Amino acid sequence: MTHTAIQLPLPGFEQAQGEWRADYSKQMAGEQPVRNRSGIEVQPLYSPRDWSSERYLDDLGFPGQFPYTRGVYPSMHRGRTWTQRQLIGLGTPADYNKRVLRIIDAGANAISLLPCCSGFRGIDCDEVDPELLGTCGTVVNTTDHMDDALAGVPLGKISTAMNDPSPFTLLAFTLGVARRRGVDWSQVTGTSNQSDYISHFIANHQFYRLSLPGSRRMLLDHIEFCRRHVPNWNPVSVVGQHMQQAGATPAETMGFTLSTAIQYAEDCIARGMDIDDVLRRFTFFFDISISFFEEVAKFRAGRRIWARIARDRLGAKDPACWRFKFHGQTSGVDLTQQQPLNNIARVSVQAMAGILSGLQSLHTDAYDEAIACPSEETARVAVATQNILREEARLCDVIDPLGGSYYVERLTDQMEAEIEAVIAKIDAAGGMYKAAEAGLVQTMIGDSALAFQEQVESGDRKIIGVNCYQVDQDLTVPPAERPDPDAMNRHVERFKAFKQERSQEAVARALDALARAANSKDENVFEKVVDATEAGVTHGEIVSSLRRELGFGHPLIVA
Repeated sequence: MTHTAIQLPLPGFEQAQGEWRADYSKQMAGEQPVRNRSGIEVQPLYSPRDWSSERYLDDLGFPGQFPYTRGVYPSMHRGRTWTQRQLIGLGTPADYNKRVLRIIDAGANAISLLPCCSGFRGIDCDEVDPELLGTCGTVVNTTDHMDDALAGVPLGKISTAMNDPSPFTLLAFTLGVARRRGVDWSQVTGTSNQSDYISHFIANHQFYRLSLPGSRRMLLDHIEFCRRHVPNWNPVSVVGQHMQQAGATPAETMGFTLSTAIQYAEDCIARGMDIDDVLRRFTFFFDISISFFEEVAKFRAGRRIWARIARDRLGAKDPACWRFKFHGQTSGVDLTQQQPLNNIARVSVQAMAGILSGLQSLHTDAYDEAIACPSEETARVAVATQNILREEARLCDVIDPLGGSYYVERLTDQMEAEIEAVIAKIDAAGGMYKAAEAGLVQTMIGDSALAFQEQVESGDRKIIGVNCYQVDQDLTVPPAERPDPDAMNRHVERFKAFKQERSQEAVARALDALARAANSKDENVFEKVVDATEAGVTHGEIVSSLRRELGFGHPLIVA
């Protein structure tokens, strides 16, 4: 049977549509407009009037072909499914290692390492009350710690995502482990998952270690080093997650993220780097909210906007640079402490939105993530959710299965317009660096966050268990895991002994070299970070040294 595209005017179309509108209006008299989180009005029905296939090749094309709206690879998930990357961080390196090996056995084919909050703050474990250590991440302060954390993990064969803000000590430790094991750095794959200092400056203050100019210098040195020495590592992960979780709408988030990518790309060009060499290693990291169709449209629109930006604005000639490759994490902001088992349904919907929009990597939150560091049991449920969606729901059978939907295509076009308006506003402010420095982005996010919270408090935005369908007693979740205090105390004591037993002369020389590089225009600071870790310098010592030389990170507070 041969199918042809609908041609308008279609005989009888106007009459049928008019009759439906009349009947609908009778049943829905006084209906208030429905808007998604980005403020786009959602109509009750979409038809051929809302999207025409005449621009199919210009606006959609085929998977793996410009503008990549339908996916960045020809076979997408039908050929190779997304990378399952569960975020793991708990206790000592030995605790992390036990869990990561079990998660790999459960089906995860890539790993992430989340450091302890003390690490995010830029300090070592001997500077913190041991009772506070390892409750929300793994205590990794040296190359030895990383070696223990990755024991039994095939470092040259499995991708690792390091939640590693500037100055990227976790990657430096990982490279030290690779050298010990005889793994060539060209075999080390993964991502500096928290390399986006602009998103930290705007929305994630705990991660913000160095001054804004210092962070800019550090990132560029990191990119330059990795392109020379770790060619299969992704040194740039442009993060939309932080800004969306801080309150930005999905459209704003995509606009801010693409503007940040433009800033980093232009900074690399100004440094003299080859844009075709650098841009192929840009990746993106996003929150996936429960606003299902809006998220699908956000990613499809973002994919084709980036293709045009990379080719036409940044001048990249290699099609690999036009691909918008992104990791998605189901949104912890949408999860609730109330009725926590409902979060399994929320995560499933979020994951479906990410999968159907064509992501390359996925983390599914555990249902207790709004309460505490996920337990191993709830993490297994999160991994199984992905397996069920892939194997049982068979979401990989068809590429871009929502493509061609009148609603999805119309919404994709509308999201594209909203995103481009955000980018234009950032451009008018002088680019993302200056817009963040001036507080423009923070103000826009704050306004959106307030508007959303007001909708929740008024009941216009329903959240099950929070402002509707409440129950007197919630179902329980597994108790929050805490590190064994004796094991943590032993870990800290071993760390103190390590600091006493290492070569103090080698440490002093490495720290001097690091300080000189920070004050030199010609030396690569990250190279000296790697050298310092080889000499036994700790995470906290490296951060402390660079804070003295490059400035302490003080995020901008906007009234």
